[in-house]
Amino acid sequence: MLERLFESTLWNSRFIVILAVVFGLIGAVILFAVASIDIIVTAKYVVATYLSGTHPENFHQDVIGGIIGAVDLYLIGVVMLLFAFGLYELFISEIDVAKESEHDETQLLAIHSLDQLKDKISKVIVMVLVVGFFQKVGYTQYSGALDMLYLALSITAVSVGLYFLGKVGK
Repeated sequence: MLERLFESTLWNSRFIVILAVVFGLIGAVILFAVASIDIIVTAKYVVATYLSGTHPENFHQDVIGGIIGAVDLYLIGVVMLLFAFGLYELFISEIDVAKESEHDETQLLAIHSLDQLKDKISKVIVMVLVVGFFQKVGYTQYSGALDMLYLALSITAVSVGLYFLGKVGK
């Protein structure tokens, strides 16, 4: 009887994962909201700049930086969603509504093992890093040929990395 009680308690302790699921979803909603506000702020900046007839020196870089920054936040929000969905499906229960759906998108969120969850999250994290890299590149000042060579090499390295990331699991 003691063994049965202990095993039951141990099995039900998996429900503590609900905290990570709920707060993961809250984090995703916050990230989506902040990214959306950033897009709105950038749009207001563009409209105000064009209505005033003046163009600041770094206008295009500021606009691109604002939008890429928002994309970065959206991608991190997607990581949080994948994390929440994956933990829920792995530790709590399959999502019945997703199984009943006729859309193929449900396969995107279907997580059947920790390795699948890790692979999906790591791919999105790599994309976050790539977006962050290109955001930083937009603000970098290039003073000579060597700087341009470093830029070309870094873009090549990112491209090769993305190519091999696409080959994983195939």
